[in-house]
Amino acid sequence: MELRQLEYFVTVAEEGNFTRAAERVHVAQPGVSAQVRRLERELGHELLDRSGRPVRLTEVGAAVLPYARAALAAVAGARLVADEFRGLVRGKIAFGMVTSHSFDVPGLLAAWHDDHPGVEITLVEGRSEQLSEDIRGGRLDAAIVSLATDERPPGLDVLVLTEQAITAAVGLDDEWAGRAEVPLAHLRDRPLISLPAGTGLRARLDEACAARGLTPRIGFEARHPAVLADLAARGLGVAILPESVATTRPDLHAITITDPPLRGCLALAWRAAGPVSPAARVFLDRARAALR
Repeated sequence: MELRQLEYFVTVAEEGNFTRAAERVHVAQPGVSAQVRRLERELGHELLDRSGRPVRLTEVGAAVLPYARAALAAVAGARLVADEFRGLVRGKIAFGMVTSHSFDVPGLLAAWHDDHPGVEITLVEGRSEQLSEDIRGGRLDAAIVSLATDERPPGLDVLVLTEQAITAAVGLDDEWAGRAEVPLAHLRDRPLISLPAGTGLRARLDEACAARGLTPRIGFEARHPAVLADLAARGLGVAILPESVATTRPDLHAITITDPPLRGCLALAWRAAGPVSPAARVFLDRARAALR
């Protein structure tokens, strides 16, 4: 059994006419008829009733037709996948990220574009909850999201990239500059400098305060930790920062938050189940290796 025999049989069944089928597949009509006859001899049954106009399927032909179509579709799909993997000549990648992180996403995307210039790339920035929902809904292929250290969003697989404490930080002249620790409850007495509501770091703060029945006083909000650090260094309040930021600024004093301690992580997230395009699959492998 040959693929062209299945192709000609399906085309004749759809056209109801050998001549029109031959025109559609760009083959002389006798060639189409001969290949369909060979298929019928191999199967041991007539597939087409040629006694009238249009040509009609026999009972056996009607039963065979869905399988012939499925075989042709499978071959077409195999060819498409092979074409996409051979240089990834087509496709689209949609990637997302939270606003505050230190990963070289532009470098990742630029290197990908150099290797696969025919694949369209889009990048969106947003909050972790929305990014996760967009991955589940198929609008994004993957994203860098902020999570609690033990959090695993439903429907997603994640690769933890960084995990660290969330600390308080004050300027060197602040009244708390000599403190090593501060209970969470004491933070309500000071204006806080934080990322906006809905961001990962802010979510950890809000969750911990809600669990203790506290309402934090947010004096300033900014979308990047460096801006929070600058505001705290100038004496405008207590910044809530990733430990790696608070401890590397010479103009800040980092204070460990206790009761409870706050921790968070950044993770690469992608859909746990469902169809994945070849371009997205290869990009995800590249992202996991580059961001790890």
